[in-house]
Amino acid sequence: MTHHIPASELAGVAAWFKSSYSGSGNNCVEIADLTATSFAAMAIRDSKDPDGPALLVTPEALADLVAFAKNFTV
Repeated sequence: MTHHIPASELAGVAAWFKSSYSGSGNNCVEIADLTATSFAAMAIRDSKDPDGPALLVTPEALADLVAFAKNFTV
């Protein structure tokens, strides 16, 4: 399952978190664990556009993305 919705529809449901590695800049993504809600997903959004779209993915898909990013080299 992967789809997107306006992040504003998650107001009051999502508690957004940034990585501690993001520093003081605002160029990062934020995630929210919605697995215990009716969305049953992990939400991802752009920290620069908190009212923009949120991507909803399964916890497994997010884990795969993080593993890929950790091993990615340019």
